[in-house]
Amino acid sequence: MIHQLTAIDPRAKIGKNVTVEPFTTIASDVVIGAGTWIGSNVTIMDGARIGKNCKIFPGTVISAIPQDLKFDGEDTQTIIGDNTTLRECVTVNRGTKALGYTKVGSDCLIMATSHIAHDCIIGDNVIIANGCGIAGHVEIGDFTVMGGLSAVQQFGKIGKHTMISGGSLIRKDIPPYIKVGREPISYAGINSVGLRRRGFTNDKIFEIQKIYRYIFQMKMNVSQAIEYIEKEMLPTMERDEIITFIQNSPRGIVKGYGSSKE
Repeated sequence: MIHQLTAIDPRAKIGKNVTVEPFTTIASDVVIGAGTWIGSNVTIMDGARIGKNCKIFPGTVISAIPQDLKFDGEDTQTIIGDNTTLRECVTVNRGTKALGYTKVGSDCLIMATSHIAHDCIIGDNVIIANGCGIAGHVEIGDFTVMGGLSAVQQFGKIGKHTMISGGSLIRKDIPPYIKVGREPISYAGINSVGLRRRGFTNDKIFEIQKIYRYIFQMKMNVSQAIEYIEKEMLPTMERDEIITFIQNSPRGIVKGYGSSKE
């Protein structure tokens, strides 16, 4: 299953039924889970921890050192979850001492030529379309779908179940369960189609929609809206998740549509 025209350090730990195509290089401090397929001309550097049944397409580079001038050669990792696909020429850099690792979750699809920088945390079931740029220290929640050629500024946070329009420039944090688009990027409604596909009931979708109506469409600033929601709506997991995300966003969240204010 491993082609003779590969360069694999004998200290690398390769699981059962792993396929490695020709002209691929795998360094010594690497662990690859069972059933993973690795295409030709892939480079996997020290610190890579790759899960089971992954697919890594030609030209991909995993666990190269960070593109960060503060990096001082510290021992860090790149973690790729099970059943994740990295398409052609994807780059995922390893972490720095700030976090110690870069992590891409399980069941993700990272499409061709996308870049994930150091110290990022990408959740499970995330889709990142072609040519996206994820700067350092970014957090992306589960089930996020990011349109092609989008870019996320460093230290950005994106909540779960979000849908991001292609070509977006993401300078503000994106709270969970919503769609965003336009330029500058702004709220474009809740991600109702995605939520239904993942089993959210109509009542739960209506609850989330009501929360964001208070935040983005009423004549209140975000702090006033949060106070009103806490007072008027019963606590639920989704309500509390939205409130906590917004309260822990140091740079602030995206603006509402039709508003000139952040």
